[in-house]
Amino acid sequence: MQNHKHKIRIKKNDDVIIINGKNKGQRGKVIQIIRKKNTAIIENINLKTKHQKPIRENETGSIEKKPAPINISNIALI
Repeated sequence: MQNHKHKIRIKKNDDVIIINGKNKGQRGKVIQIIRKKNTAIIENINLKTKHQKPIRENETGSIEKKPAPINISNIALI
């Protein structure tokens, strides 16, 4: 799989809409751009569940929801 570098016109804090995939039609704000992978992380979209083990004996484990990256080709500026 080759990673072609394209000019990314989407910047951090831009308002975007998802144009393809399971989150199609949802809107959000860009938190981070990952240029090497041509992906972006968008606030409250594409959330994945992360199970966290307790680190110390007295702690309890937790379940966190973290946003996962979405390909730039599936995002459009509003």
